Amino acid sequence: MKTVMLRNVEVGCGKPKVIVPIVAATAQGILEKAREFRAHALDVVEWRADFYEDVFQLPKVLSTLKGLREILGETPILFTFRTRKEGGEKEIDMEAYTALNTAVAQSGDADAVDVEVFSGDEVVRRNIQAIHAAGKAVVGSNHDFGGTPDKADLLFRLRKMQELGADIPKIAVMPRCPGDVIALLDATQEMSGKYADRPIITMSMGAGVVSRLCGECFGSAMTFGAVGQVSAPGQIPVEELNAAMDILHRALAPRS
Repeated sequence: MKTVMLRNVEVGCGKPKVIVPIVAATAQGILEKAREFRAHALDVVEWRADFYEDVFQLPKVLSTLKGLREILGETPILFTFRTRKEGGEKEIDMEAYTALNTAVAQSGDADAVDVEVFSGDEVVRRNIQAIHAAGKAVVGSNHDFGGTPDKADLLFRLRKMQELGADIPKIAVMPRCPGDVIALLDATQEMSGKYADRPIITMSMGAGVVSRLCGECFGSAMTFGAVGQVSAPGQIPVEELNAAMDILHRALAPRS
């Protein structure tokens, strides 16, 4: 399996990499949160731009993104506009969505851009092509807050993300019972072991918090933690997340 480099962070090897979101509404709040992150152990910062009050004013988006880059230095930035149909804060038409993602990638200040893979194949292809043309990575995503699809459907969605060219396929689902969490982990193990030629991200939200901790056991290459506000149910403080994953990582390390 190939890995994906986001600046100096190699995704797809070793302990899962920790992504921490920024969900502030103002440019000031976004930049203040970025400064706060410098005191925490994390690998990637996700800017959830759908929370930003000026997200539909492209010059302000690019200016705020540049400010993030200056504060975060070499920490990779994942840019995400989560649409309302997948649990985000705002509606956006697909032309504006494509233009926003393209401009962000071309700015050079973000290292990866999230693309919702079930936005229509042609829309997705245009987004991925534009982001790749700018030399940036694509996190192909799908979020199901209504429940957990069966294992076959989970595998179908992850494989479709890979086939469309996402560098890192990502799926997040909501469990209704413990069996749903097991189904998600089983699909993760099968995808990573049989089909994936690149890193994947999977998680069971809310009560499925165990899935955020045990990615290294089943094949999920990244996970989401929190510093203060969360962007999805079940995210836990980044220090607790790292401590739990360190225990698993040591247990899984080959013994000489």
